[in-house]
Amino acid sequence: MVQLIVGDKGKGKTKYLLDKVNAEVKEADGNIVYLDKSSKHMHELDNKVRLINVSEYPVKNADQFLGFICGVCSQDYDLQTMYVDSFIKVAGLEGADITDTVLALDAIGKQFNVNLVISASIEEADLSDVLKEKVVISC
Repeated sequence: MVQLIVGDKGKGKTKYLLDKVNAEVKEADGNIVYLDKSSKHMHELDNKVRLINVSEYPVKNADQFLGFICGVCSQDYDLQTMYVDSFIKVAGLEGADITDTVLALDAIGKQFNVNLVISASIEEADLSDVLKEKVVISC
């Protein structure tokens, strides 16, 4: 299942995401992974959360990003939740429609029983109707 946190840059999406992951890790039964475009937030995350700096890997487009996500899922059978900050940037979707990629992530999440919480710098009004249903926070 995918949950979207959307809004313009600088509106508090990352802070909300960090607070959510740090709260969840205290009661999590499985593992939690946080994907980001850098390691900048390493010290803000609970040490039980695995931070993956996606920019260290050859992920240049949405297809490669989806493959990367599948790789993360395949190496951790106890994966419970995956947080993705700066989704549009890390997935190589700048200037593109994110609908198909988010729906593919939703299918991957359902197949492997992993929750995905995604922050994206996009206005809720600019999302397709199917994605608007997945928005949990609009900043």
